Amino acid sequence: MKLDQFLKFQGLAMTGGHAKVLIQGGAVEVNGIVETRRGRQLQPGDQVSVFGQTLTVEVD
Repeated sequence: MKLDQFLKFQGLAMTGGHAKVLIQGGAVEVNGIVETRRGRQLQPGDQVSVFGQTLTVEVD
């Protein structure tokens, strides 16, 4: 799953445009590192942090 899709799916971004703004604005970290690529492919076990909340990517 791509990072922007994950943010929308988890309810952390209301729209794709909102996800883009959050990611490109430096508000999102993946595994503790700021990620500015909205197309970043996430893997199971990755930790995504935004707004002080951390979520773990899980397998469907």
